Amino acid sequence: MLGPVENRSVSPVFVGRAGELAALTEALSRAAAGEPQALLIGGEAGVGKTRLIEEFTGTARDRGAVVAVGGCVELGADGLPFAPFSAALRTLRRLLPDELTAAADGHHGELARLLPELGAPGGHDPADEDSTARLFELTVRLLERLAADRTVVLVLEDLHWADTSTRHLLTYLLRTLRRGRLVVVASYRADDIHRRHPLRPLLAELDRLRTLRRIELPRFTRTEVHRQLTGILAAEPDPGLVAEVFERSDGNAFFVEELVVCHESGCAPGRLGDSLRDLLLVRVEALPENAQRVVGIVAEGGSTVEYGLLAAVARLAEDDLIEALRAAVGANILLAAPDDDGYRFRHSLVREAVSDDLLPGERSRLNRRYAEALEADPTLVRADERATRLATYWYHAHDPAKALPAVLRASVATRERHAYAEQLRLLERAMELWDEAPAEVRVSLRPIDYAESYPPCGCDPDTPLRHLDLLAEAAVAARLSGARERALKIGKRALRILAAEEEHDPLRAAWFWTEKARLQSNLGRGDGREEIARAQELVKGLPPSAVHAVVLVGAAGWGMLRDPGPDALTAAERAVEYARLVKAESIELNARLTLGTIMVAAGDVDAGLAEMHAVRERTRALGQFTETARAHINISSALEFLGRSTEAVEVAEAGIRLARRYGLVDSVGWAEANRAESLFSLGRWDEVREAAERLLRSATSTKPRGSASLRLAQLAAARGEPEAAARHLADARAVYGTRDPIPQYTLPMAQVAVAVAAAEGRIGDVRTELAAAERGGFPPGTHRYGWPLVLTAVTAEADSRGLPAADEGRAEALALVRRCLRSLAAPVPVWAAHSLYVSGELARAEGRESTDRWAEVVAAHEPLDRPAQLARARHRLADALLTEGGRREEAAALLREARATADLLGARPLREDVDLLAARARLSLAPEETHPAPAGPGDDAFGLTPREQDVLRLVAAGHTNRRIAEELFISPKTASVHVSHILAKLGVAGRGEAAALAHRLRLVDAPR
Repeated sequence: MLGPVENRSVSPVFVGRAGELAALTEALSRAAAGEPQALLIGGEAGVGKTRLIEEFTGTARDRGAVVAVGGCVELGADGLPFAPFSAALRTLRRLLPDELTAAADGHHGELARLLPELGAPGGHDPADEDSTARLFELTVRLLERLAADRTVVLVLEDLHWADTSTRHLLTYLLRTLRRGRLVVVASYRADDIHRRHPLRPLLAELDRLRTLRRIELPRFTRTEVHRQLTGILAAEPDPGLVAEVFERSDGNAFFVEELVVCHESGCAPGRLGDSLRDLLLVRVEALPENAQRVVGIVAEGGSTVEYGLLAAVARLAEDDLIEALRAAVGANILLAAPDDDGYRFRHSLVREAVSDDLLPGERSRLNRRYAEALEADPTLVRADERATRLATYWYHAHDPAKALPAVLRASVATRERHAYAEQLRLLERAMELWDEAPAEVRVSLRPIDYAESYPPCGCDPDTPLRHLDLLAEAAVAARLSGARERALKIGKRALRILAAEEEHDPLRAAWFWTEKARLQSNLGRGDGREEIARAQELVKGLPPSAVHAVVLVGAAGWGMLRDPGPDALTAAERAVEYARLVKAESIELNARLTLGTIMVAAGDVDAGLAEMHAVRERTRALGQFTETARAHINISSALEFLGRSTEAVEVAEAGIRLARRYGLVDSVGWAEANRAESLFSLGRWDEVREAAERLLRSATSTKPRGSASLRLAQLAAARGEPEAAARHLADARAVYGTRDPIPQYTLPMAQVAVAVAAAEGRIGDVRTELAAAERGGFPPGTHRYGWPLVLTAVTAEADSRGLPAADEGRAEALALVRRCLRSLAAPVPVWAAHSLYVSGELARAEGRESTDRWAEVVAAHEPLDRPAQLARARHRLADALLTEGGRREEAAALLREARATADLLGARPLREDVDLLAARARLSLAPEETHPAPAGPGDDAFGLTPREQDVLRLVAAGHTNRRIAEELFISPKTASVHVSHILAKLGVAGRGEAAALAHRLRLVDAPR
């Protein structure tokens, strides 16, 4: 019964697409060799994407590959979270049960959010912002392990219907997939991707991935349509039919099939109306009445409708239902769904046409019957789809009393799967239904059932659910899904409602103000100080509560980053106390970690580190791995603060391993940023570049990417690449903005800006940057960032001593340096060494340096693991020794050590300074040169004649050629010739560079 119609409508011969199929099979071969592949297939509806994929998957199976296909599900505006991944993983579990269990590696609870067959999902923490990233990482790791020893083909169809969570997971998969014999093929309907379609930005992002190949399917040519017709008819088609079908179908393969069916059934194509819908409905209207009725029911039920559910809705006798289905399948309108006891349309275009042909009242009635059938027997659909589908059916049945609770239950189900974007959409639908639902329905709802954020937002679980509870839950969902702008908008709306209500609700308002502070800081809209203060004022005098503890944690965290002084310490201590009183251990551990960090900054080092280590171990024992990773991040930062950079690297690397194991992508970024900072201190600069570039590629949060740009800027400045340093600095400033001046970002950025200005001879800009930093202040605990800034600025002052342009305003500049010093503490050896170094440069800038002072600086740095700074200090000591005279061998040894370090680091400015000093003193830096020849009176390693030395002295004083001529009683032309010779011998481009070099190398007498 099925055969004749099928043979006439679908060509058994695969037509065209030879190049596209070759690209897919080539990817299969590459994957089999261990190189994972990703391909994206686009084309208009009916152009042949599914047929191409079927041919490819058939070839893959013939070659021994395991094929798993999952399609995105269209359910109105809702979508099923992760539907294609769940379907594909379900297939992999059926085909490779033991292998998938082993590949899950003990993470069955997390992966059950995608594949419920693995067991009950793990617990959910609304404060865990890494939950979605962790699920994504575990999914990718699962696929990589499954594809380690066999070729796996993962096909994801119909991305134009993909939910937000599916799009995010696919993006993560394609960005991070690095190993395994895996081929990922995704398809989408190109003609549906309008300007505002959510898939459009994803396609633009994927196009930038070098690992992805995009295939666009064109329509068939006339020759290909001729071959398709030959295959369908099993005979040579009439030329007139070929011409007419090609003209009417415009080369669309599916339309060719439909037109052939019309022709074979006696409906001449020329008699059809111009409407595409009419063409697609021709075969449906030719079906028996019961079959048409069943087809309409299936069209409204979703992408696939299970047989039991269909039977309950159709209300036909079983024999009549089977006969109707046989007719629809025989007409090639419906297909039995693979691996399912259900039915779907062979092509979605027909489903859309049938659905659109239903009357509005008819659609509402069918959705109600679907909902009633599912409520009567929930086992009719899979458990992971039940809540969302029931919510969709009731919503489209236009029954707010039934739809509101169903939508809220679906929001809980999506939250448990970490599908926060879908949760947000459902909550917004619930807010839309709120006023329409009867009052007795609303008062029957309880926050404890639907709003998991209720403990921190202050809801009473014994009172009815309120609209504000939905706003709180929606704000959290928006934040966790990355929609921070939407979260901020929801929070502002809630605060307006609270302000307008007669009944004062301080706990709820305080929670929303704390959320607003966090979001504004994340978005660079402000520092959140005013919002935190409002929240603290609201909870003042109230009994201890979880909200009170959250507010205090927010205040302590604000102070930890911006002003880690007594107020921050007090807030952290009180947050710990309040969290313990209300037995909120997760809030307590968060507060204790903040407290330990502030204690270290305040100088209580041992106790602070002990507190942080205790939090790390407790959170690990509780399985709160996000907080464990944060402990690694804070401990590594504290160790770097103390100058214990080697330990800091070890702790950061342990944190990276832990974060990767549990899929904490944001935590990986923060730990990697800390590691790069400590590597820079240790002089492992090549590793810094690798880490920073990796961080720029992989970090999901903006601030770790800003840290990577900042690190690259520092590295470029240290290696004598001011243009690159300025470029990276601009990138960092774009990330951190200007509305939230956090010292750990602003002070290092100022240090780079000072270094770039000094390298380019802009001493005025050096002073401007330092003055701006001094106005911002150096709060307690920020000396870690303040000392390098002040050292860079005062070194620039010392290097420019004697230059007329720099001498003007020098007294004010050095007074500014001294004001900065009064604000900077030096509690541990590394900062004490910085203090000595700054004092040495300050003395050099004032012309009162001494060998003893620089010897003290070198001695202070030798026990520290700071090779770059030690090498620069040795260079300064060598310079002082040579100036005083008589200690040339000692100076040569110091310069050799400094030169070796400069070579190792790639520090070009330091290497040039060492070489120039050695050249001036006629010192050889070769290891075998143990007795350097003394320089005679008036000797000059650059070969300057006495007259040229006189001219250089006047150039350094800022004189013009005419003024030089007057001073030396020579003609201006002769002065010009002398200046040209001097520039060539010194290897500089202009008079300013010559003057700076002369002062730096003491080729002229500097003013005292």
